This record gives sequence, structure tokens and C-alpha cells, in this order.
Amino acid sequence: MSPPEEDDQAPAETTTGPDTAPAAPIEEKVLPPVQPAALPAAAETVSDTTSDLHRLKAVYGPFVHAGTAEEGRIMIENDLMKVVINTRGGMIGSVELSDYQTYDSLPLQLLGADSTRFGFSFMSRVNPDPTGQTHSPHINTADLVFELVSVEPEMRAGEPIRVSGSDSLRLVLRLYADAPGIAFDPGKYFEYTYTFYGNRYMLDYGFRVVGLNQDIIPTSRPDVLQLNWHTYLRRQEKTQDMLSGTTIYYREVNEKVHYLSESDSDTEIPKDHLQWVSFKQRFFSSSLIMRSDYFREPVLAHYTLENHPDPRYLKSMKVSMEVPIQSLGNSAADFSFYFGPLKYKTLRSYKLGLERQIPLGWSFAPLAWINRYAVIPVFDWLGGYGWNYGIVILVLTIMLKIVLFPIAYRTYKSSAKMRVLKPEIDEIAKKFPKKEDAMKKQQATMALYKQAGVNPMAGCVPMLLQFPILIAMFRFFPSSIELRQEAFLWAHDLSSYDSIASLPFEIPFYGDHVSLFTLLMTISTIIYTWMNNQMMSSSQQMPGMKTMMYLMPVMFLGIFNNYASGLSYYYLLANLFTFGQMFVIRRTIDEDKIHRKIQEHKKKPKKQSGFQKRLEDAAKKHYNPPKKKK
Repeated sequence: MSPPEEDDQAPAETTTGPDTAPAAPIEEKVLPPVQPAALPAAAETVSDTTSDLHRLKAVYGPFVHAGTAEEGRIMIENDLMKVVINTRGGMIGSVELSDYQTYDSLPLQLLGADSTRFGFSFMSRVNPDPTGQTHSPHINTADLVFELVSVEPEMRAGEPIRVSGSDSLRLVLRLYADAPGIAFDPGKYFEYTYTFYGNRYMLDYGFRVVGLNQDIIPTSRPDVLQLNWHTYLRRQEKTQDMLSGTTIYYREVNEKVHYLSESDSDTEIPKDHLQWVSFKQRFFSSSLIMRSDYFREPVLAHYTLENHPDPRYLKSMKVSMEVPIQSLGNSAADFSFYFGPLKYKTLRSYKLGLERQIPLGWSFAPLAWINRYAVIPVFDWLGGYGWNYGIVILVLTIMLKIVLFPIAYRTYKSSAKMRVLKPEIDEIAKKFPKKEDAMKKQQATMALYKQAGVNPMAGCVPMLLQFPILIAMFRFFPSSIELRQEAFLWAHDLSSYDSIASLPFEIPFYGDHVSLFTLLMTISTIIYTWMNNQMMSSSQQMPGMKTMMYLMPVMFLGIFNNYASGLSYYYLLANLFTFGQMFVIRRTIDEDKIHRKIQEHKKKPKKQSGFQKRLEDAAKKHYNPPKKKK
């Protein structure tokens, strides 16, 4: 799919798009509060000639002064992030998280300098020029300069604005319309109000429009203003695997959370109104939440541009939505922004469903339940002791193995019964060697199971109970931000692969490096498969199953080589503890005693169970299919 077209509402000479070359480093310049009376007169910033004035009005409509004014930047710091607001557009231009770094130890910017375009679009009312022609230009607030009119509490000139702890900071910017003979009309303006909190990633954003009903008109319907938000995400992690999930998430009115395809490009037009939309990458997100109403008519798109000038470019994001208004004379709307990590407890505390951006297996309820109510609480509890996260994973694995021990014991005991019966099953196979006797062999085997009181499926049920836990861990570890840049043994980052050797070439389906945890996990899985085959009756396996069981670990070697080393480390530990469990259980189970009990059970009168009857009926149907009518 081709990328959506860029906004063409602003002139090329004034637009700073998010997909242009990165600007020079931001100068940490703080603008002092400016009162309307202190602004220069329009005659000092706009040419006195009628032709020039009409030319500018054809571009900026009733905002010539704001379109030609000098722009500046305001920097705000709290305990968690540094935010730069560009007065051109009055919008957040960059966000830097204080507690995080990129994979190569640089400051982590969610939004880079001049990488974002955010604004409300509308049309100017008809203006005739000297030739009698009329113009109704399309205008976007992103191209106009806002004035800082108030800051609470007051700031010191020349210093960044800081807020900490439970304190808050409120600042107001306004985009004034022109007025004849003076710079602007103080009764006609767009207003943005930002409220920052000292210890939060969430900040409040208020929008207001006053007195502009005679100057501008909406681009579509009179009861909405078009909002466009366009940015590109910057690469923060060393690897981008299939679980990285760089895409757009959104929540509908019915509280269902959806997301676009994680491919190179995708466009979606949700049918319902939206409560929030989020630009999400692996461990971080930039979200816009509407508090006072819902976004209407949303169009969402993401795409990847080739040869982007920013070396850290990852993917472009774009949303277009309608914001409901009462009138252009006096309307207001309340929003919030979230710029921060995808940490489950933090996102969950907002009660907005933002935590569903973390891929915990939401589409299959048991996986999400296991992660939400078992794995995450225990993981956070263990992490609270300040241990290295390699040790946390070790203790978590031990705890899981203890909880699952009864299931492992029952599985092993069932396989022990099958091993005891194996000589008799082999005798039945020798008695019916021909293919046409397959039905008789199956009936004789079922009769043996019935006499011995053995359920051949008893070992499968415990395995099925463990399977959701294995998959839940597969989803949890790669998406756990707690593992990000946490070192353990030879792994420098448990959220990325642990390369111990770089290859001079790339192997298809494997990569150009060797991950030791993945290699050890694969070897231990092959050993476990061999031990499991020794315990199970080979006659009970489907043709080709043994080969498939050995092929799977080899496939895992290629798949997991680029995954989070914490995941491979967990599976390695799980295999090692399974070996220990098998050793202990084998010591406690007396197969001779099991054999004696089976022989005693054979002598008792039997009543066929419903399960065994269904097995026999299925076997009869398989080997004696109904004849087709001619």
C-alpha cells in the first residue's frame, strides 16, 4: 500500500514536516510570558502594500500576523521527561524520557526535534483581492505561531520550566486572529492549555476556540474541526522482531482495543468513534486521549519511507480525526497525552485500556489471565527485592515448576503405566502384523487398556494444561520492559539477543550472529525430546511424529536467535528443572509395583467406560468407513 498523501494545506516555505531532514539540535530557550499589548503592530511585521497583504491573506487568512511571526521554543522538565513545545503550532515538538536510553546509550526521544506535525485544519472565510477574485485558503494551526500568555507558577527568565513531585505546572498559549490597525484581536483566538505533573508521564491538554465564527469555517461539517497528527517514530531498540509491534493502537467507544497490521504499511478507517489513539513501538508509546467526547471519522495509517534522512527513522504514523465543537464562537475540548513506557501497572492505573498495547495474549483469554494475575504480580514482587533480573527469572521458574509439579507427576506416572504395558502391546502388534488386521489390533489394544485400567490419553491432558503457560511466557518476556537493558552473565540486554559471535555472512532463517542462550535452549530441548521418547511407547506414536519432534527444536534455533535472550534463558531453565523433576519422580515411582497393580486390576470384572467406548467407535469408523451408495 502506498503511503497516504501529506497535508497540502500549508505553504512549502513555512511547513516543517515530520519526514524532512532532522533539524539542528534544540537550543534550550525559554520564552518569557508575553502580554498581548507588548506585541508589535501588524505594520511592523507585514508589508504595507496592498498586494503583499492580500498575498499573505491568501495563505494565512485572518492569521497573517501569526503566520509571519518569529517562532520560539519552550522547555518543560518534570521528574520523568523533558518536553519541548514549539510556538509554531503550539504543540509538543520533542519528548525525551529521563530514565531511559536507546540501545546505544543515547538520550531516548519518543518524538524527535521537528518530527511532529499536530494541528486543527479549517478554511478562512472568503476574502476578495484587488482584482475581485475571492480566496478561501485551507489553514492549519500547525503553521501558525502561538503566544505564551501565562504560566502558573511563574517561571524565571532564561531557565527551563521545572515541576517535581506532586506539584503541577499550567501554561496557556493562544493563537490570535488579526485585527485592523493592530497586531491582533484579543477576543478572537485558539487556546491550548497544558498541565504537567511532576511525577507523571500523562499530561493534560485543553483546546478552546473563541470568537472565530465570523473568520473561519470548518472543512467538512459545522459541528466539527479536523485534527491531524503526523509524526515518525525513532528506533530505540537493537532489534525489531515479530513481537516488536510498531503500529497504531486505538480504543473504540465500546471499549474494544484494536490495532493496525504490524507490516510495513497499513491504513484503517474504524467505523466507530474513538476514545484514544496511540503510536506504539516495542516498549514505548505516544497516546492522545479525548476526555470530553470522542474522536469522529478517524482515518489511521502507518508506513515506512525508504531513504529517510534521519538515521534513526523507524516508521511514519498519521491520524486524521474530527473533534466535535459547539460553535466557533465558543467551544472547548479536553484531552490528555501519554508519553512513556509500556509498563503494565502504570498503564493499568489510568483505567483507559492503554495496557492492552502490551502483547500479553489478549486474543486468547487464558494467556492474558495467566500473565495478568500470576506472572506479572509475581515478577514485580520478585523484582522489588532489587535482584538482578536473571535471578528473578530463575526464582520465577522454580516457583512455576513447584506449582506444576503435580501435573508433571501425573504425566510421568501415566507414561510409566504405558511403559509397563509396552511388552503386551508389542505382542498384540506381532499377533496382527497385516494391514487388514488393523481393526483387530486396535480392538485388542483397547481391550488391554480396559483390563489394565489405563487411560491412554491421561498423559495428554496434563500436557495441555501446561501449554497455555508456555505460550504465556512466550508473550510475556519479549514485551517486559523490566528486562530492557538488564545484563546477566554474557547477555548485555535480556530484552534483546545475546550474541557471543558475529558471522561474516547471514544464514537464512538464522541470522548473522550466534545467541548462546538460544543454542543452549535448543540443545536441552533435543535432550528432553530424546528422554521423552525413551519413556513413551514408540508404538503409540504416529508415523513421522518422532522426526517432527526432533525437527521442532531446530526450527526454534532459527526463530529464537533474534528474540529476547530472557525468553531463551527461561526455556533453558525450564528444561533443566524438568530434567531434575524427571530424575526425582523416576526415583519415587516403582514400575514393578505399578505392574503388579495392573495385573491385579485385570482380574477384576470390568465395565466399559464411556471414554473407552468412544475410542472403540472412533477406531471402527476409521478402519471400516461406511460404503458409498452406488
